[in-house]
Amino acid sequence: MGGFEGHLYPGLSLFFYGLYHARLVSRALICNHPVQYRPCHPWRKGRWARLQQIYYVGLVKILSAFILAAQELHNVHGQFVLISKIYHQRNFLYRKQWQHLTLYMTFFLSGCMDVVSQNLLPQRCAALEQGAQALGIFLFLPLMMSHMQDSEGVELQSHILLTQAMFLLVLVVIAELWAPNMLQLWVMKAFFYMMIGSWLIQIGFMLYKPISGYKWMDDDKNNIIFVTTFFCWHVAFIAILMIWVYGFSFLWYYYIC
Repeated sequence: MGGFEGHLYPGLSLFFYGLYHARLVSRALICNHPVQYRPCHPWRKGRWARLQQIYYVGLVKILSAFILAAQELHNVHGQFVLISKIYHQRNFLYRKQWQHLTLYMTFFLSGCMDVVSQNLLPQRCAALEQGAQALGIFLFLPLMMSHMQDSEGVELQSHILLTQAMFLLVLVVIAELWAPNMLQLWVMKAFFYMMIGSWLIQIGFMLYKPISGYKWMDDDKNNIIFVTTFFCWHVAFIAILMIWVYGFSFLWYYYIC
């Protein structure tokens, strides 16, 4: 996730995925039914009936993983290899790019499990989907810890806050394996997905395209402090956004549908 685009695109993907979960949990609270996807009905007759009953969430995950991986490889200059072979030396190359591709691979596998469970199996297996999701989120933590080793100042502080939010998301998705229909966990999961996505976008702007036009200075303590302040503002913004999603869903299901 190097560069501005490397933070923007994954951030948007996670943010909209969290927004999707916020809509799901709002519908479950309002309509008083399990938060999991509604079960598939027998295929209807007609040319387009099968397409109308396909769940597209897994397909979107797979497509997003391919787009993110293509964007990462596009920014690599030179031959993309794992180990160099110059003068009898064996040095690992592109360590951050390989970390990013490993993360995108987990998104791809999670999308594959969603497609298999929701569209191919006779009966949907939610445990399979949630297990793949928990594995992908869990792998994010060690990757982020090693990702911060050569960071400092504003970049280090922003990624520490990102790792804290990711750690809380890991706890939520692991707890969800034993309580898959607990609405509180789904609310927290939607919140943290949107929080992480919006903060990734913010990191991209802070490090590569600051809105003020002036680069953030690593040796200025005020900049470090305001990174944490902006993170708190993101937390408040996501909380307000979730309330808005619930209010809009309430109006939609009670007065429009």
